[in-house]
Amino acid sequence: MVHISEMPEHLAKALINQELPVYESTPWTDLKSLKESRIALISTAGLHRSVDSPFVAGAGDYRIIPDEWDMDDLVMSHVSTNFDRTGFFQDLNTVFPIDRLHELDEEEVIGSVASRHYSFMGATPPHLMETVARDLAGLLKEDEVNAVLLVPV
Repeated sequence: MVHISEMPEHLAKALINQELPVYESTPWTDLKSLKESRIALISTAGLHRSVDSPFVAGAGDYRIIPDEWDMDDLVMSHVSTNFDRTGFFQDLNTVFPIDRLHELDEEEVIGSVASRHYSFMGATPPHLMETVARDLAGLLKEDEVNAVLLVPV
């Protein structure tokens, strides 16, 4: 990932000066211990299964990655020119630490791994995300997920 000081000036200014949404409330909940938590991964690396449509510039949607999917079949279609894909090509876990999550499950550090994980393309303005975030929250509840590992890439 490129540092903001290395970005073209117009892109850095747009990022720094973007308007962020203001919410009337923050829905906090009581946390469970890790041993009691069902955890899903949410990455902003623009990952998807090879059978899914790729992300496009400004995409505010997400892709579902079933836990039982062959992770060697994941594709990265993040479209930012400032995005370094080297880590992904060397080890998926740098942008989607699925193997580490399963290791924590096997070691009984966490309660369980969710049946579905999710990926966004991280170049989306936050104000465009509320509708899809609410949709995703419903899927997480459906899968009884009570914690997520957010992997901002």
